[in-house]
Amino acid sequence: MSGTELLLEYLTRYFPILLFIVIALAFGVVTLVISYLVQPKYPDAEKLSAYECGSEPFSDARMPFPVRYYIFAMLFVIFDIEVIFLYPWAVTFYKIGFVGLVEMLIFIALFLVAYVYAWKKGALEWD
Repeated sequence: MSGTELLLEYLTRYFPILLFIVIALAFGVVTLVISYLVQPKYPDAEKLSAYECGSEPFSDARMPFPVRYYIFAMLFVIFDIEVIFLYPWAVTFYKIGFVGLVEMLIFIALFLVAYVYAWKKGALEWD
């Protein structure tokens, strides 16, 4: 097979994916352009005012979040990643055998220790 034939076979194999990406991007762009062209443009003071759940805003939107929020978010991400690591382990459980089971038990034990530590420090309390 020559380089041209190999390239042609490669392109024909992945052409549906490329076509799907192009159609998806074109749909997004066309939708935004049509909505911009069709929308009514009648600005007034009420439409341009800040809106928070039907009531007037009572403070600045750029106020700092408490550090406790970021700690809670990081703990969520860490424990979510632990669950993501459990899936490939479960899929290959029969191949890795007893050693894999022990390693996963150690992995879960470390996260359990971290969870108890965070609980005792009050990081999971939402005041």
